[in-house]
Amino acid sequence: MANNELRLDLPDEAATNRLGEDIAAVLAKGDAIALKGDLGAGKTTLARALVRSLAGDPDLDVPSPTFTLVQAYEGRVPVLHLDLYRLGSPDELEELGLDEGLENGAVLIEWPERAGELLPEQAITVEIETASSGRRVRIRGDDEALSRIRRSLDIRHFLEQSGLGDADRRYLLGDASVRAYETVSARGPRPLILMNAPRRTLGPVIRNGKTYGEIAHLAHSVASFVAMDRALRERGFAAPEIHAQDLEKGMLLLENLGNSGIVSQDGSPIGERYLASAELLAAIHACNWPAELPVANGLTHRLPPYDRDAMMIEVELFLDWFMPFASGHNASDAERIEFHAIWDDLIARLGKSESGIVLRDFHSPNIIWRADRQGHDRLGIIDFQDALIGPSAYDVASLAFDARIDVPSDLSEEIVETYRQAQGLSSAAERERFEEAVAIAAAQRNTKILGLFVRLDRRDGKPYYLRHLPRIRDYVMRTLDHPVMERLRDFYLRAKLAEVPL
Repeated sequence: MANNELRLDLPDEAATNRLGEDIAAVLAKGDAIALKGDLGAGKTTLARALVRSLAGDPDLDVPSPTFTLVQAYEGRVPVLHLDLYRLGSPDELEELGLDEGLENGAVLIEWPERAGELLPEQAITVEIETASSGRRVRIRGDDEALSRIRRSLDIRHFLEQSGLGDADRRYLLGDASVRAYETVSARGPRPLILMNAPRRTLGPVIRNGKTYGEIAHLAHSVASFVAMDRALRERGFAAPEIHAQDLEKGMLLLENLGNSGIVSQDGSPIGERYLASAELLAAIHACNWPAELPVANGLTHRLPPYDRDAMMIEVELFLDWFMPFASGHNASDAERIEFHAIWDDLIARLGKSESGIVLRDFHSPNIIWRADRQGHDRLGIIDFQDALIGPSAYDVASLAFDARIDVPSDLSEEIVETYRQAQGLSSAAERERFEEAVAIAAAQRNTKILGLFVRLDRRDGKPYYLRHLPRIRDYVMRTLDHPVMERLRDFYLRAKLAEVPL
């Protein structure tokens, strides 16, 4: 394969269908796929497989748009399928909705040469020709598009090596990091889960010769997930079994723990399941967690400390991203000095609280409810690669102030109380220290998230995170009722945090 193009041999129609799935898995809004080839070369076969994969419906009727010129389909990415063979003039493309299709989703174009200069400049060209052994394909595009497709083909190769080369792939979800997930229909009652987690790009150096990810101790490879998964399972907790792994390329084939969560269909928290999660968390925290965990073949993963620098770089996201977003101007030097002084004190106080394993994102998207199981086995946990050693109260705050779900204050208090009782923190002094630690951890986490979600919108092009901002802001305001928060409450009130329209 040349760097600026990919060349593939497709021995049969099944291989053509798999290529359609592989492209669909990484297709993004704004992509134009130009399908070139003679009559009967397989363009419509490839397009049909791609559309069905995006729609998640292997039986979807996808007729050739030879006579209608255009067909529209809903899916993970809405897609227009254009056939320009009967196009009278390139100017007619506007009537077919090409620009609107690219704005709202992706476009597949058969006979793209008839588009003339109106063919999108960044189109990904897929050229198919018949060969004695089946079909030969050349894929050309810019570096970013080819990198996505190359990665998808690597995943198919990984599945082949795992004995699942013919499995159906369906995009499942992405998250706030570089990770993405797919379902892989294979043997067993439910599909397996493919974790696609390329090594994290470190980014620019911002302080003391380190990047943000290094300072915040974010996992940069799947080795941390493998280590934590193994450690959790050894301690009797329901983390997914790993069926296959490629540590170098960042690919894991995981057991599917199910698709029921701790939230109802209308988006409200199910109290019983949240409280069971609090009891599970207490059991996890009660285990012995060495700082170094085995991965495989002599490789180990060291759990980093949730130290002052990590916590401070996180809350600074509020200054760097949320304040400009909310007020239209950057934080002043005086505001930065005051903010740092307040958080230096709060982080120091939090550092004196009970310490242990911190899963870091213990909230509803990462907890699976398994009604057919008993005890802690009812709850599967699926996200822990950024785990570290730090204040146990942080995970309690993650659950009690769930970033994705509106948790009412009475349920938050019940979650905290359930965890406290499960941990046996019974004396008045223990209770006071614990409640202070939860308040500080909740304020730190939600202050960070306000900035993080704005950064995901402004820097990473993920605007859907902004819809969570009103909830996160309300969580921050709730934490300010604790006496230890007096200085922070004064700062946020002067910053008019409660009054910002979101």
